[in-house]
Amino acid sequence: MSSDGSVDASLDEARGSATGADRDALAAVPGEAVVDRETHRNAPGVVIRPDAVVETLSALRADAGLDHCSCVTAQEYGDRFETVYHLTSYDDRTRELSVVVPAPRDDPVSESAAPVYRTAEWHEREAYDLVGIEYENHPDLRRILLPETWQGHPLREDYDRTQSQIVTLREHANPLQEDHRGAGTDTMFLNIGPHHPSTHGVLHLEVTLDGEQVVDVEPDIGYIHRCEEQMCQQGTYRHQIMPYPDRWDWGGAGLLNEWAYARVIEDLADIDVPEYAQVIRTMSAELSRILSHLLFTAMYALDVSGEFTAVFMYGYRDRDIVQDFLEDLTGQRMMFNYFRVGGVAWDVPEPREAFFDDVRAFVDDLPRKLGEYHDLLTSNETFQLRTVDTGELPPTVAKESGATGPVARGSGIDYDLRRDDPYGYYPELDWDVVTEDGCDNFARVLVRLQEIEESARIVDQCVDVLADWPDDERTLQANVPRTLKPAGECYRAVEGAKGELGIYIRADGTETPARFKIRGPSFSNLSALPAMAEGEFVPDLVATLGSLDTIMGEVDR
Repeated sequence: MSSDGSVDASLDEARGSATGADRDALAAVPGEAVVDRETHRNAPGVVIRPDAVVETLSALRADAGLDHCSCVTAQEYGDRFETVYHLTSYDDRTRELSVVVPAPRDDPVSESAAPVYRTAEWHEREAYDLVGIEYENHPDLRRILLPETWQGHPLREDYDRTQSQIVTLREHANPLQEDHRGAGTDTMFLNIGPHHPSTHGVLHLEVTLDGEQVVDVEPDIGYIHRCEEQMCQQGTYRHQIMPYPDRWDWGGAGLLNEWAYARVIEDLADIDVPEYAQVIRTMSAELSRILSHLLFTAMYALDVSGEFTAVFMYGYRDRDIVQDFLEDLTGQRMMFNYFRVGGVAWDVPEPREAFFDDVRAFVDDLPRKLGEYHDLLTSNETFQLRTVDTGELPPTVAKESGATGPVARGSGIDYDLRRDDPYGYYPELDWDVVTEDGCDNFARVLVRLQEIEESARIVDQCVDVLADWPDDERTLQANVPRTLKPAGECYRAVEGAKGELGIYIRADGTETPARFKIRGPSFSNLSALPAMAEGEFVPDLVATLGSLDTIMGEVDR
């Protein structure tokens, strides 16, 4: 704290100018911990000492109710390293605060936030892995995306990309040599994946069994880390970044990912999207959500039954119909690249009436089809035996893990960014947030099936609005400058198919981001797997993993 009291005055000024919710959060920050303040585009920022992380975050969680650490960003400056904790509340998403923790360049060490927010455990491991910031009192500070033997930290400016990478002998050690957990146990180490159909992608689970029960499971990720954040940092804002978000989720949710990027850059560049384009975005995003949830339904039936059931075939039948709509709209079948900064690429396909009639026919028939899914799946006694009371995730554990989306709503957490942090055309429409209190695999299936129905309601209303829109008022894009050079920091998120998909951008006034951080919902959801699987059998573990609907493209990025 400066001797002239400027920090105190600055903090008092911030508290006085903040909104009521933000003022409560800033009031909870211990004054002796503060060294400076910042103004991020959508949230106040407070800079604290690296040895005051636990004290500050504990006060913010207990006194200000900021119980959701949605993202952790690590970055490098010319004179320091920095960790940014993006905090908000499950009960009130409009309450946001950025807690900035600088660390000296020659010794980048700060306290770990993991004792306060368990979800920070994985996020800080990534920060250590890629940027090299060390976190004191972290329960398990190891690399998470790269092998433990990796030399250097790839996001550092002085990282040598030409250096050799060495895999030591211990990486090839027999994993069974220390497999005993105590007297009288009969433990076994079991590898599931990384090339196994039950892992939904290139995921490796290191499982320890005691007899037939799971006593420990550690997800081993990073097999398809593709440097997506770094590629976005090399692209220009207006055209070159937008194609990347589709590649974070190949299950059909690409348009939702595109919206996450559009939202943050439009905030930074002060771009207002035309209302007509917002309606198209909302319609196409919900078609994308249906596409993703139908894939989950089809594949989860396969996970649990182990054979290609009627549900699998029905899921792909209905999914292909939605895929055709999105192909007609975007011109692509998988990597849609339809959103643009300030709007969308083009209008709905001609003839408009025929397109709208086809969409209406699908959504009108969807309740009947969903009835078939419930008859074949959720009413099936064998399916119930495999999913009811397995993979239990209590709401307290879900919040500690930073779980969002259907995973959180299946634990009774009423949290949905479409309603809680309104964007697009959602506030003008009639729809409901779906929650279930079962906290198990079965509840998460119910949530997704009901969300398909709610998404269809949204699509149906959007079609009606678009069909009645005057021809001469169909503005598809805002007047966006050819070259965007915003400045500032902003974290924004949307309700993706798997949960809160957020992006943090630090813009430095050039054409490309100085830092581009992706918060994939599956990353935090997957971190809850060990707590969910403990005490279960191996088939239950497979069913529990499947219920998370993990997509490794957004986990590894």
